[in-house]
Amino acid sequence: MTAKRGLKFLAASHRYYLDGRPVPGVTSIIGVLDKPALPRWAARSVAEYVADHRDAVEHLYDMGRGPMVDALRGVPWQRRDDAATRGTSLHDIAERIAGGEEVDVPEPLIPLVEQALAFMEDYQIVPVATERSVASREHRFAGKFDLIADSKVGRAIWDYKSGKAIYPETALQLNAYAGAEFMGECGDESPVPECEAAYGVHIREDGYDVIPLEFGRHVYREFLVIREAFDIAKRVRGDWKVPGSGYARVPLLKTSEDDTP
Repeated sequence: MTAKRGLKFLAASHRYYLDGRPVPGVTSIIGVLDKPALPRWAARSVAEYVADHRDAVEHLYDMGRGPMVDALRGVPWQRRDDAATRGTSLHDIAERIAGGEEVDVPEPLIPLVEQALAFMEDYQIVPVATERSVASREHRFAGKFDLIADSKVGRAIWDYKSGKAIYPETALQLNAYAGAEFMGECGDESPVPECEAAYGVHIREDGYDVIPLEFGRHVYREFLVIREAFDIAKRVRGDWKVPGSGYARVPLLKTSEDDTP
């Protein structure tokens, strides 16, 4: 039976399937790059939690060493997930308001939403496509961009961030989206609109910054090199559930003296 043609995203597993086969997401591919600041951020997140939540930490001691270690090592990733959820909510709300929809904005997000709307007004944003999934059959990757829009700086692909900063890797991410072969899911496919530039929009409660990002075919080609490195890394590591499936094989059997002729 032939798999149904098209791109599909399964939210439960956060995985993309293209024509019935799994494909890696753009952010996962870029994740193969070394991030030296990540271990420091993770360590600081745990240290800040311990310093700021004395009662909770005392409770963790009562749970025993194992459960305490498990809880603390999950702190950085919970913070990451919370920030991702906040960013997704911010973008969704801002887009709906800009489209003329009445939205009940949660109070904690009001300052961020106000700044997102200020950005849209200041830059005369006219959306061309928002929150669309994209994919490449030739290079087998997928992802979802925030916004392609016309504006006072021309047609561009934009990415909203409400975290600490716009990181350089965002340029690779947006070039990958812009270079994909199509956008749309479940067989409803159309070309990705041509863009002239890429920008990161850093939304803060006290304002926003628009960061120009390197853009062009040369950056897309660099992303494709990283795409190859992603596959190499997978081959080298293998499947952790299958010993010897990577570049380190299973241990050789030791010959005992009794087996020696």
